[in-house]
Amino acid sequence: MKIILANPRGFCAGVNMAIECVDQVLKHKGAPVYVYHEIVHNKHVVDDFESRGVTFVNGIEEVPAGATVVYSAHGVSPMVRDTARTQNLFEVDATCPLVTKVHAEVKGFARKGYTIIFIGHKDHDEAVGTVGEAPDSIIVVESVEDVERLSFPPDAKLAFVTQTTLSLLDAKAVVGALQKKFPGITPPPKDDICYATTNRQMAVKQLGGEADLVLVIGSQNSSNSKRLVEMAHQEGKAAYLIDDESELDPGWLHGVECVFVTAGASAPERLVQALIERLQRDFGGEIEERTLVEEDVQFELPKALRRLAVVK
Repeated sequence: MKIILANPRGFCAGVNMAIECVDQVLKHKGAPVYVYHEIVHNKHVVDDFESRGVTFVNGIEEVPAGATVVYSAHGVSPMVRDTARTQNLFEVDATCPLVTKVHAEVKGFARKGYTIIFIGHKDHDEAVGTVGEAPDSIIVVESVEDVERLSFPPDAKLAFVTQTTLSLLDAKAVVGALQKKFPGITPPPKDDICYATTNRQMAVKQLGGEADLVLVIGSQNSSNSKRLVEMAHQEGKAAYLIDDESELDPGWLHGVECVFVTAGASAPERLVQALIERLQRDFGGEIEERTLVEEDVQFELPKALRRLAVVK
């Protein structure tokens, strides 16, 4: 059986930065460390941090007064930051800079009097944080059908932004519907879907043509990982999202001659390697790595971490 291993795959620059933030806080402060929401949407990453003394909270009021809190890569609303300051929390902001960019776009459009259409999944942590930047000026749409239900006066100032981890094809369809219904709508200055989401989806589309099966390493609450499975389905491939090799069903491999393996942007490489080893051991897999594009993006750690090191 042939194994096509996608490159790029796995951790993106934003995830690397966020995980390093928590590692550094643990190093300088020691446990317990508090993180607002899952630092990234991956079960193994979260479980590992919990075993080292990290407490993940869904409400900022759960963090003890005066403690250190790390904000997840998905970003938070201004209301969360305001509450943190009333509790005298030391904030380490691990928000992905590409998410921060979308926040800035929302604030800019709101200041100019626009009604903003946010294309994304309304319950996702990233969407919640972004909407919180201008809750009275923003409307969330998830589909073309949602767009068709929108109604604005002819002179309405409209703009749109998108979640960074969307399906490229779905986002294109929704944007197209918006622009058709509201020809004067203002787009973001630059595409909001992040480079890593784009690269991983295009790798599935362009590199896995001969595969009979696509296996994606990632957690069920990972938006960008689920989009990889959707891209495979759109390409006519059988595809499954698994947290690790233990979830591999041997029945999926009956009659399969070629498997395409990739991983979402929040999935550790060690999980990919464990899957590859099982495919080699149990199914005689032979690896061929294929590269769409080389990624060399890096994000600086937040300044708060440098202050934390000095305080120590």
